[in-house]
Amino acid sequence: MTQPAGVAAPIATFFAAVGFAALAICGFGFTSLVTDTDVIAAPGLGQGAGIAAMLLAAAAFAGAEYGAVRRGRYPAAVWVMIATVAGYLAGIVLGGVLTGADAALALGAAGTFSLSWFALVLAVTAAAASWAGIALGRTRARRPEWPWERSDEDE
Repeated sequence: MTQPAGVAAPIATFFAAVGFAALAICGFGFTSLVTDTDVIAAPGLGQGAGIAAMLLAAAAFAGAEYGAVRRGRYPAAVWVMIATVAGYLAGIVLGGVLTGADAALALGAAGTFSLSWFALVLAVTAAAASWAGIALGRTRARRPEWPWERSDEDE
């Protein structure tokens, strides 16, 4: 019997990226509720910075995760986490500047975010989702089958 090929890297990356975005947004919501603070606490920065930050973080996650899934090594989740946090911080600055905010305000907001609980939530969700994506790519499981669905060559 041949060994199943496992989940393709693009599919595992897609599922991990969607899971990351959902976990990060949920984590930000609960952290904001518990700490009674805004995710990006900078008056005058606007919503564009948060939107751009999450989009860049998700793009950085997907790009780094694709390589990690292809390699199939769990320690690569650390590099995915670092790339994701860096993408989020760059997104705060870029989104703030593109929406017309002062560059110093955007840099200050990125610095404040990097020292907040939200940065920890982002890092943990990125690492967890990355690990799950790598595990999905490494698995050799097949879909469940009834005994009568198996072909003769499986036995």
